[in-house]
Amino acid sequence: MLAPPLQLVDSFLLNYTVGDVLLFGFVVGILGILPMRSLRVLGVHTISIGALLLILPTGMLEPNAGSFLGTAFQYKIVGIVLLALAPVLYAVGRR
Repeated sequence: MLAPPLQLVDSFLLNYTVGDVLLFGFVVGILGILPMRSLRVLGVHTISIGALLLILPTGMLEPNAGSFLGTAFQYKIVGIVLLALAPVLYAVGRR
């Protein structure tokens, strides 16, 4: 018998954390921004994801079986790097 779709999605998502979803959304967002060729929009996108990674409680970033990074501290470091990179992208962009 086929499992309901919601249970399939839930069993898949249990292997990942909020940090993984944010990093995946960051990459997908970059792919959506690239056709616009706007470094300012990319800078705003980068600063928003970096700020979210820093603001989130560490318990939400604890790695699971399929997590991209090994510890919650690594997610915080990625957030700091994104926050340091974002103003440069925004300042270099023309529109």
